[in-house]
Amino acid sequence: MLSILIRIGSIASIASLAALLSLSSAPAVAQELSANDDPAVQRVEPFQVFDNLYYVGARWVAAWLLETDEGLILFDTLYGDLTDIVIDSIRKLGKDPDDIRYVIVTHAHFDHIGGAKRMQDEFGAVVLMTEPDWEMVDQPPEYREYPKPRRHLSVSNNSTLNLGRTRLSFYETPGHTPGVLSTQFTVYDNGYPHTAFMFGGAGLNFDGVERTQMYIKSVQNMQTLPGIEVNIPNHAEAGDVFARYERLQNRQQGDPHPFVDPESFAAWLAQLLVMAEAKLVEEQAAAN
Repeated sequence: MLSILIRIGSIASIASLAALLSLSSAPAVAQELSANDDPAVQRVEPFQVFDNLYYVGARWVAAWLLETDEGLILFDTLYGDLTDIVIDSIRKLGKDPDDIRYVIVTHAHFDHIGGAKRMQDEFGAVVLMTEPDWEMVDQPPEYREYPKPRRHLSVSNNSTLNLGRTRLSFYETPGHTPGVLSTQFTVYDNGYPHTAFMFGGAGLNFDGVERTQMYIKSVQNMQTLPGIEVNIPNHAEAGDVFARYERLQNRQQGDPHPFVDPESFAAWLAQLLVMAEAKLVEEQAAAN
């Protein structure tokens, strides 16, 4: 049920962006990740953000559950013991993991793809990813090993997925990996629709002139997209997810939804572009 369409977008604060993009080398990343593997530390209670969207991830890496009239769609799977957080969270929300129809993997780094095979084996979910990142699965991993999922569907730029009345639009936004997958879809606030977007890989922890140029082009493409209202990040800090949820819990009648924040989208993209262009200068100097 894949067809054609297109779009891109995302939102986050500049402060949390700096933290997200600070992982600049493999040793630094490895050291940071070693502190993030403990489920007891990483577990957070799942919560509802919109009528049809729930947070089912950990503290440092996100996973999201989109509910449709014909089943569930899971964005990213975490990894190792943290995948238990996703499964437990779905059940705590009163949903059944057996109802997961599709798993959308934003990119083929272990923290996002590591539980995908388990979702296939235990729940029969179909895994979607771009062709460049499916090819990454067959190569030595950039950071650490993970159980390799069986190849299911390859998603290309401008393609869509329809599940019941829900329609998702996919975009290849390479840079962070060669095949970062970003997704646009509709969320509902008490029945009122908003356009949401998940940018599948905002981090600058990669090397090379070509990859940096790819990243810049991806961000520039996003800057041309109208109508993005909601950021659904694959790392919670990139969209101030927990702070926004606190405000959502204290929301009074008539208050705007704290996750609906289109103004910060343009500011975030502008800052992303500045940082990526600075990285390009460094990469070009190193190459020469």
